[in-house]
Amino acid sequence: MTRSHSRSVLLAALACLAGCAASAGGAQQQDSPSGLRVLFIGNSLTASNDLPGMVKALIDSAATGPISVTTVAYPNFGLEDHWSTGRARQVIREGEWDFVVLQQGPSATEGRPSLLEYSERFADEIRARGAEPALYMVWPTRARVFDLDGVSESYRMAAERAGGLLLPVGDAWRIAWARDASLPLYGPDGFHPSPMGSYLGALVMVGELTGRLPVGLPAAVTTRFGEVSVDPVTAALLQAAAAEAIQQQGVGSRK
Repeated sequence: MTRSHSRSVLLAALACLAGCAASAGGAQQQDSPSGLRVLFIGNSLTASNDLPGMVKALIDSAATGPISVTTVAYPNFGLEDHWSTGRARQVIREGEWDFVVLQQGPSATEGRPSLLEYSERFADEIRARGAEPALYMVWPTRARVFDLDGVSESYRMAAERAGGLLLPVGDAWRIAWARDASLPLYGPDGFHPSPMGSYLGALVMVGELTGRLPVGLPAAVTTRFGEVSVDPVTAALLQAAAAEAIQQQGVGSRK
């Protein structure tokens, strides 16, 4: 293992721990005075490495207008858990949102019915507030990477049922690996994302939420957990992978 790879693994572990700890407290808000308003509802796959903060930093850097992000994320929560506890619905009702991003586990098989049902339930709540639902497609564990097709299908079905945007992060991971199979997108536990994996996810979200391809963006972003930096060559590869995942759906899919 190279020194840079070791450092990436260490950063992933620390960021995941910090993200899970921060998410346990409820809604985490990072404000801009006006502009795009995005609520993230999910679990540690959202909280790890401060993914919402990366999205904010990248959009701010692109000068596409200010953005505020709020996060409701708890470890091991699915959308059914969020629905049952009521906190996420309360935050939806109390805010003025443009997008509400929904995420749960891979849901390739046994989790699919819950993903479909509660994506649709949340979509009704979201639209009642004049916002648009968006489904954050994740990925399976490293040991079950063969389930990636099923994960992709589950989240596409959920986005269709919810009538919302699909944020095809798992597809972007696959495209990036096709370009360079050595990319360390997984964190040390083989499930949570490394900082690089979250950076790629943030690129996809920036493109879908703004309607612009995420190319030419900074290779380093600063979040609540510190700076995440990718070397420029790798950053260009990840940005191209994110753009390809978005183009597979059609550029400018934001409604």
